[in-house]
Amino acid sequence: MSDVVLALAINGLVWGLIIALIALGLSIIFGLLDIINVAHGDLFMVGTVGGLAVTVATGSFWLALVLVPVLGFVLGLVLERVVIRPTIRQAALTIVTTFGLSMMLQEAVRATYGAQPRRMAPPIEGTVPLFGIDYDVYRIAAALFAALALAGFFLFLQRTKLGTWIRAVRHDPETATALGIPVARICGITFALGTAMAALGGVIAAPITTVEFRTGVDILPFCFMAVVIGGLGNLQGTVAAAVLLAVMEGVVTSVSDPTVARIVSLAVMSGVLLFRPHGLFAGATR
Repeated sequence: MSDVVLALAINGLVWGLIIALIALGLSIIFGLLDIINVAHGDLFMVGTVGGLAVTVATGSFWLALVLVPVLGFVLGLVLERVVIRPTIRQAALTIVTTFGLSMMLQEAVRATYGAQPRRMAPPIEGTVPLFGIDYDVYRIAAALFAALALAGFFLFLQRTKLGTWIRAVRHDPETATALGIPVARICGITFALGTAMAALGGVIAAPITTVEFRTGVDILPFCFMAVVIGGLGNLQGTVAAAVLLAVMEGVVTSVSDPTVARIVSLAVMSGVLLFRPHGLFAGATR
């Protein structure tokens, strides 16, 4: 394997772990609330902008890594109560409202920070030898951050009372209500968690991507592909699909251009919908 192919494959793995974090937030929102959040990519964009803004204001990327997801959680609580809950019983209307929310977020960021793309300096600079190539240290750190966040989320779902309630509501909301679980509150918290995960992904990705009001436009289709290929509502499947797609696109990009790589991903998704409509990982534990 040439150095270029290896570097692009590793880049794909790094990006796949970040995308997995974002797509997982989209998946839990769909799995619990049964809505398609068209604004999810723009919540990632808000995370990149917030990461840059906090880092510039405080001089600390690490503070941004903690503060922005917390603010994202609060924003998610507000959006669920004001935007999602009034329309949650009308699927078509939720698509319209979240699309409107997407436009509002983009225009608010453009009006505040301008339309010019910005770059954010990585908090860790330098390279290290990796499989015979010199690889950027921050990209390795970003992959570790994302992997730890993913592991932490699954531990939260399995080992905490709130996580158990979320799984119960996802499985059978009527029985959960009968058992005294506050379903409406759990729905709000779940949407807020999905928003916080998108914001966290944005902060992690900010030093390795451009920061601008359109950053989330390309992220959303990739997240949807990961959710569809992994299986709607299948959290582990979503993570696996995101990583596999990103690595595949990285390898394809080494012999072609990114447009062809995205076409290949769309072809894979089409094949999955045709032959495995419930996703590649249907039947896996959710």
